[in-house]
Amino acid sequence: MNQILDNSTKKKFRSIGHDLKPVVSVSSNGLTENVIKEIERALIDHELIKIKVSIADRIEKKAEITKICESFNAHKIQAIGNILLIYRASKKPNKKLSNIDRAYRI
Repeated sequence: MNQILDNSTKKKFRSIGHDLKPVVSVSSNGLTENVIKEIERALIDHELIKIKVSIADRIEKKAEITKICESFNAHKIQAIGNILLIYRASKKPNKKLSNIDRAYRI
């Protein structure tokens, strides 16, 4: 992760993420090829995304969340229950698709 997000930025991202729906669901099968492709596409397009992590065991779920963040070089903004909110800045953000840009559009 190139940058460290401060608490005020994380707070803004949590408020933006509140209305988002999960774009992909990760089950006990973990990061399958299709799940990896979908998360990557969503991060490129939207930068801030929600992922549903449907793993019953807390330790396994925490390990999977860490693996997701490390695999995609993304920041964990929030994890509540089965929902994970992550952020990765896009190299060329699309202002029409980026959840960050759309939230601050006037």
